[in-house]
Amino acid sequence: MRPADIEDLVVPGRPALRGNLLLTALKRPELKTNAAHSALRRVSLDGGETAWTHGPRDSSPSISPDGRWVAFLRAGEGKGADGSPQLHVMPSGGGEARRLTSLHLGAGEPVWAPDSRRIAFTARVPEAGRYGTEDAGGETSEPAAEAPRRITRMDYRIDDVGFLRDRMQRLFVLDALEDEPPEPEPLTGDAFDAAHPVWTPDGTRVVFTAPPDWDAAESDYRDICAVSADGGDPEVVVRCEGYAERPAFGAGGTLFYFGQSFEDHHEAAPTGLYAAAPEFGAGPVKPRRLTDAETVDCEAAAGPPAPREGDVLVAVRNRGAVELRAVPVDAANATLADLPAVYADHTAVRSFALDGAVIAAVVATPSTSGEVVLLGDGDARVLTDYSKPLRDKGIRPMLELETTAPDGYPVHGWLVLPEGEGPHPVLRVVHGGPFTQQEWAVFDEAQVYASAGYAVVLGNPRGAAGYGREHGHAITHGFGTVDVDDVLALLDKALERPDLDASRVGIMGGSYGGFMTSWLAAHHGERFKAAWSERAVNAWDSMLGSSDIGYMFVDAYIGTDPEVLRERSPLTYAAQIRIPFAVVHSEQDWRCPLEQAQRMFVALRRAGADAEFLLFPGEGHELTRSGRPRHRVQRFEAVLDWWARHLS
Repeated sequence: MRPADIEDLVVPGRPALRGNLLLTALKRPELKTNAAHSALRRVSLDGGETAWTHGPRDSSPSISPDGRWVAFLRAGEGKGADGSPQLHVMPSGGGEARRLTSLHLGAGEPVWAPDSRRIAFTARVPEAGRYGTEDAGGETSEPAAEAPRRITRMDYRIDDVGFLRDRMQRLFVLDALEDEPPEPEPLTGDAFDAAHPVWTPDGTRVVFTAPPDWDAAESDYRDICAVSADGGDPEVVVRCEGYAERPAFGAGGTLFYFGQSFEDHHEAAPTGLYAAAPEFGAGPVKPRRLTDAETVDCEAAAGPPAPREGDVLVAVRNRGAVELRAVPVDAANATLADLPAVYADHTAVRSFALDGAVIAAVVATPSTSGEVVLLGDGDARVLTDYSKPLRDKGIRPMLELETTAPDGYPVHGWLVLPEGEGPHPVLRVVHGGPFTQQEWAVFDEAQVYASAGYAVVLGNPRGAAGYGREHGHAITHGFGTVDVDDVLALLDKALERPDLDASRVGIMGGSYGGFMTSWLAAHHGERFKAAWSERAVNAWDSMLGSSDIGYMFVDAYIGTDPEVLRERSPLTYAAQIRIPFAVVHSEQDWRCPLEQAQRMFVALRRAGADAEFLLFPGEGHELTRSGRPRHRVQRFEAVLDWWARHLS
């Protein structure tokens, strides 16, 4: 895979399934337009697919319960409402799409009511005079000329979205079949963000998530709430014990949702499946946790819980895989071993949908970035072949690695080998998070580097997700300790191979992986020829106040002691770095702000290190995953140039 081959990284979105109608939004980077292209595709249950829409920015298909209509989002050209995703609806048999909304900042994913007529959705509503809207005097200002923001809270912005308090996310309901529907009025106020709407089975209410006490103070807890579809005061129906998301109703009105408990950890809390029986108008009820907190970590991004008769389907992270498991509705703290595997393999279930007994899913594998498949009884019948152009250009296999750290702890990972006999130069690539996982799936970074002749070592050291709660919590107040042991142990295991060159090893990573790169360069620099540290945390003291999540994240992982913050900061040891060092960052990164890179670069240069600073304009923390396609290619080219200079 070459850098420009990111155009072949097509990824199907969460499928919509009703009867024999199966739709997905196919998204791919497009270098010509320097944007992501997305259009809806119809997938035949017998295999093969055809165009449903032609884009260029169509997404989030949703089929009405009666199967007659398809709602989706479409963004056009221009600014404001014309350039933002708007709700559209079209007959399921095909025809012209009809636009339903003209919201200035666009609409969120559509959710059909049981009557197949009304749609619930969320949308951010800007204050007058901001984001290109008219102020009270009828004037429109450019962003730099807007009135100053009065900020009274710490949770005022978020990476990849922007400022929050002046464009709160509100809940809407509209009649999709009305000939000329009026612009909808929000059902919720502007004091809190509403998210994850779902209809009650009788269609009288919309259930959603919201912060406790209607966001009276900073909190990343979320409760399950409800409001009448006709309007009125919202109410809390389930008081949650941490973050809550993606509610879904099952038979008999039981409400299932994904949740986290913050009792023992605020950032590395495994996501569990919860159930509750809401009593509308009677006050909040307590939920019960169906899955074990130690062994079960649900992947909420794959879609909401899918109730069936007697159980609930959920996606679960497990040792680099994302599996589909069935949770009995009467379970109580069920372990992973207790949950029947509907589909479990060396793959990653990206998303799924259920209609009756039929399960459609998007599954990524070590040779695909995602295909639409039918799942059942452990089998997967692949319906599409979107990754064929990528495979035709060459996908290098993932070889599983297992070893132990110096303290005897098991370490798990992979090696992606280039073609040829070697000995090959080696790149140890560390993922971000840290509470996430490297997966059994095509990873564009590893493929690009392996195609250029590098052996790539990947893994999930302690602190990662998918290996149990204890594994994820192991580096709490201990960044740069046992995680270092695991990173190096996996590298040593790979270097036992005679076709790898232990004298030509580079270290690289982004976010937490950037922290690890900076830390290793300072404390184990003799192991590496050079380092590439990207969007890194380098100084915890300033991260605390400058990051969008710093005031929570730093306390949870590092603590509050100023001396400990200094001791755990790579910046403190910058003068110890003697190897060539690339500092790489995005200008609009609010997760690990730009000052983290600036401080590190200056400290390195003042210490006489061979340091370079690569700065991407207009990008945020997600550059490598969802940044502008040309920037992604330019970054790959810069990476390959760096390693060609230092590992040749």
